[in-house]
Amino acid sequence: MIVVLITLLLLVLILLRVPVAFAIFVSGLLGLIAVDGVSGAFAVFEVIPVSASGKFSLSAIPLFILMAHFVLASGALNSLFVSARVLVGRVRGGTGIAAVLAGAGFASVSGSSTAAAATLAHTSTGEMVRQGYSKELATGSVASAGTLAAMIPPSILLIFYAITAETSVGQTLLAGLVPGLLMAIVLCIVVYVQALRGQAPAAKASSMGEKLRAVVGLLPVGILFLLVVGAVFFGITTATEAAAVGALGALGIMIVNRKASWQALRESFVGTVTSSVMIMAIIVAAHVFGHFLAETRVTPAVVDAVGAWDVPPALIMVGLVLVYLVLGFFMDQMAIIALTVPVTLPLVEALGYDPIWFGIVVILVAEIGLVTPPLGLNAFVTARASRIPLETVFLGAVPFIVGMLLVVVLVFVFPQLALFVPTLMGG
Repeated sequence: MIVVLITLLLLVLILLRVPVAFAIFVSGLLGLIAVDGVSGAFAVFEVIPVSASGKFSLSAIPLFILMAHFVLASGALNSLFVSARVLVGRVRGGTGIAAVLAGAGFASVSGSSTAAAATLAHTSTGEMVRQGYSKELATGSVASAGTLAAMIPPSILLIFYAITAETSVGQTLLAGLVPGLLMAIVLCIVVYVQALRGQAPAAKASSMGEKLRAVVGLLPVGILFLLVVGAVFFGITTATEAAAVGALGALGIMIVNRKASWQALRESFVGTVTSSVMIMAIIVAAHVFGHFLAETRVTPAVVDAVGAWDVPPALIMVGLVLVYLVLGFFMDQMAIIALTVPVTLPLVEALGYDPIWFGIVVILVAEIGLVTPPLGLNAFVTARASRIPLETVFLGAVPFIVGMLLVVVLVFVFPQLALFVPTLMGG
């Protein structure tokens, strides 16, 4: 009963827009006091902050965030969009496809979905509208393209999941590569189909010289991606070491592009510290809440109860995915992972499913939550950056949500789409 009451309290706090870390922490604290008393609860606090935030693998998070800020400050995302637009310009809906490809390119050197959506909205939405694209297609494609950063490595969400689920960070990161690229392809197809339906103007071809210059414009980000992901794939570095190399490489791009001013560096470091502290606070709070759940033994009780059902495991997994889909409409993606994975992962493993595959499915579903009401963070960011009404963005995202759901189904039915690359790594 106490678990139900504390969970309801947590949901109320989140719906009241209390910061996620504080909502989780307060709920966990009250739960521990109810179970162990005040002295027992505060004894837990003597250990949890250090044990939760002192893991070496966590250092990959601020380093990858720093890399993303450096790449943003370097102007590389603008170059990605311009280059992609030149290369696919002759395809109907080419500018929209270029926005998706730029989102995929930025995702390959960043883990920030909202940063990608905001920057793409500034650089591409206005251009698409000027070219004659419908506002729905222009904003829907940008908001959806931003979600690719949640899946294509290096993804902060994938690292967060790996740490929460205690899976290999390197293997979990690279498990997102094929599903992420598949998602990008599906989003490009959606843009093309919408263009054929009259939401985009006729295509415009570019000369061979322009295409060659466009390829050169893709090289900095492409090399940085290969450097980071290749180092992890071939076992040359850990994910944390690759993040450090990536941050240094992104700084190099800033310097080459003459964007490495003291102001840009200061903003990058401040943004990194702000985001990292928020994530660390969620991690510590989640450990407090997790300790409360452990004290109540709710996880083994759930596993035993579900194990007694005479229901095919696949049907139980479908139910879990639907629960995650609904949660994504109302909760922050990191909060969902922090609160649910300690409970659902033992059940998933007991049913015989791979924990890395499960993480990929969970985050694919979480991507949908970024463009769906009522929270839909990427939709809000896109609407604000493009100055287009929010309802237009949500409406434009509908065809892309259908495409995302298709990718979820494909990865659910064919787990090797997620496990192929980790298998090649030998894990």
